[in-house]
Amino acid sequence: MANNWLDQSEYPFCSNYFDINGQKLHYIDEGKGETVLFIHGTPSWSFDYRNVIKKLKENYRCIAIDHIGFGLSDKPERYDYSTQNHSNTLENFVMQKQLSNITLVVHDFGGPIGLHFAIQHPQKIKNLVILNSWLWSSENDPDYMKMKKILKSPLLPFLYRYLNFSPKFILPQSFGDTKLSKKLLEQYTKPFADRTQRNGALAFAKSLLNDQTWFEEIWNKKQSISDKPTLFVWGMKDKVIKPHNLEKFQTGFSNFKTLKLETSGHFPQEEEPEKVKNVIFDFLTENKNHS
Repeated sequence: MANNWLDQSEYPFCSNYFDINGQKLHYIDEGKGETVLFIHGTPSWSFDYRNVIKKLKENYRCIAIDHIGFGLSDKPERYDYSTQNHSNTLENFVMQKQLSNITLVVHDFGGPIGLHFAIQHPQKIKNLVILNSWLWSSENDPDYMKMKKILKSPLLPFLYRYLNFSPKFILPQSFGDTKLSKKLLEQYTKPFADRTQRNGALAFAKSLLNDQTWFEEIWNKKQSISDKPTLFVWGMKDKVIKPHNLEKFQTGFSNFKTLKLETSGHFPQEEEPEKVKNVIFDFLTENKNHS
């Protein structure tokens, strides 16, 4: 696979592939020790966790997948790109790799995907790390109501497929005070080489329209993981998943710590990697001693 756009100085990891539904799912598996499993959102891939992984792999086994349709995974034009199917794929992956005692790190759509898996298999989960995400219906959220009009627009598929709208425009707009460099933005736009490869990102936009009831169902089942040691890392300048979502999360979990990053937007792990990797490292170290 010629990924000649890939910046290997930024992402110096070995590629591995997992066969699922006739497709190749790309993942990295770095370091040794207890497992830390990273689940990305849209329009992203394991690249956004690279700085955290570079630090943690000294002491932990860091595994980060690229959902089918993203990053270095296959991107078939026709595929079940539903959020539910991504969660089933994750479950498949964890079971086949026989992972246990997992610290699950989720961001954005990685939240519903990863936490849905965690709720079904709480015995496999040791800790949770949640960055700007959600896990409930947003039907009554005023911001969501505004966004719904855009999501319903017949223009949306065109923008996503032909203009690569999600990584080119939405992603850089979601940052806080620290903007994404052109060079790094390329690492997010280039995986979606042509319009046939952009249906994964489009499906996540459709999921926001169609899956609100499912998100709410997951939230209502959270008690199986609600007492797990949890770390919230939140960019407070996120214009999409605003701080009131952090407050809602905190009502559902009983054993949590929080790091609020006042100048960071939607991608704290990309905007303030030093703070994010250090707080995750300290959190894991502390819970290692308690286990």
